[in-house]
Amino acid sequence: MSRSATLAARLRPLAIALAAAAAAACSSTPPASTAAGAASARAVSPSPATPAIKVGIALGGGAAKGFAHIGVIKMLEANGLAPAVVAGTSAGSVVGALYASGMNAFELQEQAVGLDESRIRDLQLSSGGLLLGQKLEDYVNEQVRRQSMERLAKPFAAVATRLEDGERTVFVRGNTGQAVRASSSVPGVFQPVAIGKFHFVDGGVVSPVPVDAARELGADVVIAVDISNKARGQTPTGMLGTIGQSIAIMGQKLGQAELSRADVIVRPQVLDIGGTDFSKRAGAILEGERAALAAMPQIRERIAQLQAAREQATRLAQQKAAQAQHQACLEQRSRLQKLAGLAGLDGACAVEGAD
Repeated sequence: MSRSATLAARLRPLAIALAAAAAAACSSTPPASTAAGAASARAVSPSPATPAIKVGIALGGGAAKGFAHIGVIKMLEANGLAPAVVAGTSAGSVVGALYASGMNAFELQEQAVGLDESRIRDLQLSSGGLLLGQKLEDYVNEQVRRQSMERLAKPFAAVATRLEDGERTVFVRGNTGQAVRASSSVPGVFQPVAIGKFHFVDGGVVSPVPVDAARELGADVVIAVDISNKARGQTPTGMLGTIGQSIAIMGQKLGQAELSRADVIVRPQVLDIGGTDFSKRAGAILEGERAALAAMPQIRERIAQLQAAREQATRLAQQKAAQAQHQACLEQRSRLQKLAGLAGLDGACAVEGAD
């Protein structure tokens, strides 16, 4: 028999007597400190529900290829994985703004099918670009019911490039249409957008797929949708093709680094769709659906991994809290309770769930 067990056996008769005396003495209102100690041990707070994983989507630039984003969102919603936060660059900012305003994927598709290019194209010859961009700004503001970015139904970010110094700029507040216009102002095609004392151009120059912006909005899992052009050893045709490929080359290295920070990358097969080919919008949406379905097992696996890790962290936190309560209870016991505890007669500080 161990020394502690021997001591407990010797003290047991005395502890029984003392415990009985303590019980009799406590038949009236117990001292506040003793009552508080017992209550703190027994009233273990119910474990809070583990927070759900917040899914974010990063929609990349790619002009008319951007219709593929709608197909990706359709499949995410169909599988119960509607993004909670949205970040967009260029064409991705257009789709992202409308989605963040409260439209579902089918409403987005209706807008895409019925879109008349003349509503977003305002030709104005200028040394800064062929298109002014005011029509695009007005169209977006009309679709989001003139809500500012901070009042949209979902957190939304539009990424643009500051022309004066090349800084990546993430818009999350203010005029929604103006932020989208800035994010979509392809150099040489759209005129730079003046906001405050700076001018802004297409976000694809510095952030082709805005993974970091989605993470900054609070996303736990970031699904990146990459529709950007790739330099594939072919000579582009026409001025717009040349501009598009030049921007793709400029942002390629930066884009690769940022894409590596995404949890899942979805790549719709839309590279053969021209930047101004709105006639293939239905095909682009379909390719977005196909790519999202193919990536669904990977998306679910990543979410499950993070959920399991979060639940494990919650359990560990609950165990630490229970141990701290137990220790506090032990320290608050009276002398009589401590003696009774040596004899195994005081269960006031028993840890819930212990054998």
